Amino acid sequence: MVLFINALAASAGGGLTYIRNVLPLLAAAPIRTVVLTSSRLRKEFAHLSNVDFVEWDISPIQRFWFEQSKLPELMRLYDANVLLSTGNFGLRKSPVPQILLSRNSIYNSAEYFRDLRDRAEYKALVMTYAGSILAKNSISWADITVAPSEAFADQLRQWSGGNVIAIHHGFDRSAFTKDATPLSDQVRAKLNSIEGALKLLFVSHYNYYRNFETLVRALPILREGLPNRQVRLLLTCELAAGRNPGAYRPASAANLVRTLGVADMVVELDTIPYGQLHHLYSSADLYVTPAYTETFAHPLVEAMSSGLPIVASDIAVHREIGADAAIYFERFSATALAEQVSQLVASPQRMESMAARGIERSQMFSWKSHVEKILDLCDSLLSMQRQGGAHGAI
Repeated sequence: MVLFINALAASAGGGLTYIRNVLPLLAAAPIRTVVLTSSRLRKEFAHLSNVDFVEWDISPIQRFWFEQSKLPELMRLYDANVLLSTGNFGLRKSPVPQILLSRNSIYNSAEYFRDLRDRAEYKALVMTYAGSILAKNSISWADITVAPSEAFADQLRQWSGGNVIAIHHGFDRSAFTKDATPLSDQVRAKLNSIEGALKLLFVSHYNYYRNFETLVRALPILREGLPNRQVRLLLTCELAAGRNPGAYRPASAANLVRTLGVADMVVELDTIPYGQLHHLYSSADLYVTPAYTETFAHPLVEAMSSGLPIVASDIAVHREIGADAAIYFERFSATALAEQVSQLVASPQRMESMAARGIERSQMFSWKSHVEKILDLCDSLLSMQRQGGAHGAI
């Protein structure tokens, strides 16, 4: 089998995490894998054998039209049998069976559209609406769509009426912690300067759907509720223009930090290389996430594996992934967030118990299992093609 992976959209966040973890396993599988990706990402995988790379640097705006016009030709050139489209948008007339990975919940999130309107982000609103049309059509174009959680798969089924299944994304603790490169001197100095403080960690670039503002609003409530404890929020981003991927503008969060007088409580660490993230998790006391929409939330599993208790917004995806290794709060309530953190900190035994449950639960997620299920899906599609003469839904 020749599996052709369109990874042009893997540039940051969950898409990059996915490719980084899946490609080494596919390289070891008894198939031939061809990956269409950017030259920057290609360099990261120079060590992989049994994988052919097609380098193509193209802007996000041009990507869709490039894929629709050039992708069939490239697949024929490499004798591809199955197409794995990883970037939410599929190929309209794929010459081979197509598996679409849908991992972006903004296209069917009413809260996200409302958020853009409230922020007067009208250009982003139009672009997201256009993207939602393409994303919904892509589900109908694909033979099958794979979502990274059952909660998100259910959302997609209700939204599109398409053929959607759930295959959990995975986690490999040994791979996650194998990089011994320490955190930079600058980051380490910032962490050393807050030694003894209660350190809350949130791993994310700045974007709107991660709901940074609710987290910032919780800080003065925490300061009042924990008068005998310094509280510091660790962010893996900077709340400054031009410092995050995408066109998200962090001015509202930055202004909120100043207005509420909590600048001393926010520690902006900037982007931490993926291989060094495990050092940061081990430096924190608690993981927090106020996201109002998600598809899988990789940092939840990373935090659980690192023994961090979790306080997460009450959305279906978080409950599916975190289960009883986390406690939950109404997603837009800063007061509820602060109360959950305060109650958890007041009970060291509960924190210890949650940490143990999280370590155990994180072992349920496996990239090896994910890849095996994807390859089984490829075999099923090819079997149906041989039996019916054409590829179709399964």
